[in-house]
Amino acid sequence: MSPNAPGPKVSSATAAGGRAPIVGVIVVAAGSGTRLGAARPKAFAPLAGRTILEHSLDSVFGMQRESQVVVVVPSALVDEAASMVTDAAGAAHKYVRVVAGGATRQQSVALGLAELDASVRIVLVHDAARALTPSSVFDAVVTGVAQTASGIVPGVAVTDTIKRVDDDESVVETVDRAELRAVQTPQAFPRAALDAAYAEAEREHTDDAALFAAAGNTVSIIDGDDRAFKITTPWDLRRAEGLLRDTAAPTEGLRTGIGTDVHAFDDSSELWLAGLHWPGERGLSGHSDGDPVCHAITDALLSAAGLGDIGSVFGTADPQFDGAHGDVFLRATLERLTAAGFTVNNVSVQIIGNSPRFSPRRMEAEGLLSGILDAPVSVSATTTDGLGFPGRGEGICAIATAIVSRQYA
Repeated sequence: MSPNAPGPKVSSATAAGGRAPIVGVIVVAAGSGTRLGAARPKAFAPLAGRTILEHSLDSVFGMQRESQVVVVVPSALVDEAASMVTDAAGAAHKYVRVVAGGATRQQSVALGLAELDASVRIVLVHDAARALTPSSVFDAVVTGVAQTASGIVPGVAVTDTIKRVDDDESVVETVDRAELRAVQTPQAFPRAALDAAYAEAEREHTDDAALFAAAGNTVSIIDGDDRAFKITTPWDLRRAEGLLRDTAAPTEGLRTGIGTDVHAFDDSSELWLAGLHWPGERGLSGHSDGDPVCHAITDALLSAAGLGDIGSVFGTADPQFDGAHGDVFLRATLERLTAAGFTVNNVSVQIIGNSPRFSPRRMEAEGLLSGILDAPVSVSATTTDGLGFPGRGEGICAIATAIVSRQYA
């Protein structure tokens, strides 16, 4: 693949007589993030009250060496990202550019390379999804390239036992994990060699180190950091939320609420569960759509914030909630929490019932609910081994736990 990019640009700092950066950082934030299940592209998904991209930029602008930063985002979000990046850069905004990405990650990096000034000699490529990568890792890869003139990639030891399998998923051999590393970003390279490697590339590679090595260049591994994990799934997002919460200011008061909801099966109704429509499954009775998951979450959130319960806030006498779907209750509840100064930290829900089989749509449900609440939501399901009304197939129960926080003045 050839990036078909124009030559290096003249730095505005150089034109003004200042000293232009010799390090450039390309932040790749153009992915859709399908597996995360968020309502927006991954880099723009919420993480502890800010976007994943904003957290990632904290690390970039925490580098010791002044750098030019090029952020590659979906074309529809260039203007929004430009404002976000400028705020994050502060006084360093003159060294920042935001550009639209390509159809693949490799194309997006090529577009970012085309925006780097002629002064740049060392290029770092960083995935915005590795939002908690410490600035020290950025500094370390820059030092590595300066000392060796080779590609430098952070990596961590593989702790799991790795098996090689054949097409039938039969184990062929156990791989010596001492020879393996799980690589991370930022990955750093000499500018000229990386430009040449991209110009020669004829196929897609899994990362920039692979593309760089395919062109005959040397790549070395240095120690990475466990915090540089990639946020790919709702579980990863919850992990990141937890790490940030552990280092949050002590003025953030955490509150916990529990909600429970039960609905009986109603063969004349359609089934709505965890915000999803389940065609062909037995429906549930109720004044609204009878979604016990959304109703239990609503109760848990209201309880945590001390704002009442679903019955007192959204009573059956209110006609606007007659037949309303679960997302209506969740959005209205989130509005009330926000007005009261609360932020949703995370929610966990347990479904108890014999049907439907929930696991095939678990990620879909978690993505939908997480997107509505701008916070990680996990959903699990179990049965009662034939005991009680769920075991007899009379209905479904849901139990939710919610954690919210409030910033005190």
